[in-house]
Amino acid sequence: MTDSTDSATGTRTAGDAAAQAELDRFHTLRRARAVSPQGPLALTGTQWVDLEQTVWGVPGRWAPTPQGVSGLALTASAADGIRVDGDLVDGTVIVAGDDSLVPSSLRFSETTTGTVIANDDHTGYALRVWDSASDAVTGFGSIDAFPFDPDWVVTADFVPTAPDAQVDIRHQKDLDLSRPKPLPGLIRFTRDGVDHELAAFPSGDGDRLQLVFGDATNGDSTYSVGRFLFPTPNGDGTITLDFNRAVLPPCAFSYAFNCPIPPAQNRFASPIEAGEKNVLDPAGHPLH
Repeated sequence: MTDSTDSATGTRTAGDAAAQAELDRFHTLRRARAVSPQGPLALTGTQWVDLEQTVWGVPGRWAPTPQGVSGLALTASAADGIRVDGDLVDGTVIVAGDDSLVPSSLRFSETTTGTVIANDDHTGYALRVWDSASDAVTGFGSIDAFPFDPDWVVTADFVPTAPDAQVDIRHQKDLDLSRPKPLPGLIRFTRDGVDHELAAFPSGDGDRLQLVFGDATNGDSTYSVGRFLFPTPNGDGTITLDFNRAVLPPCAFSYAFNCPIPPAQNRFASPIEAGEKNVLDPAGHPLH
């Protein structure tokens, strides 16, 4: 735990002030990322390509690649103005997916770019379209957040699981589809007399995990679907959960995302008044 409120004076300590300043820097980076050219506010569409077809909002014809080849096949003329890896497309080219060693860069216009993403089993691909001048980017005001609260910096036990352990993850747009994720360990702690056993899966960034959780603030003071936290095991059998760094999922910024929802064991009956709350417009109203 960090320094806490001084019980005699009711004021915050120097440690809390420093922690709040660091959290403010974190939120500044989050806001900058949100409005970046391929930040979450810029995503205007995600379309899966199962046969040769057009994609809403962009030129060209898109088709699956042969089995074993990452990405999508794009057919376009020079007049379409599409550039893949910097080269103007005039014919048919392969746009490598995000599961490739070198994913392709894709540009449609001065403000519009694209990326190709693989599904979980790498057998299908979708085109994502990003617009740095989207309505969401231009209508963005801020990301609302709770002030720093040292009581929401929790040291928990990290209990390794069997190598083949998995957690069942569902997504908001296709709840019937299970997308099991590796489960490297369980996160256990007790708070206010309640025992918690949380499940987090690898984030794809080193040893960092992704914890998808919900709590009693969802749909009230925070985004309804839930929030994310990205903790890293400490190496001594513990893991630090700093809920002050809880972030909104991408679907809070754009309906074009399909976000994971909290599994049952990651849903808190009590409120967690820490971390990000909602995406707001300049007037302070929820962006969507």
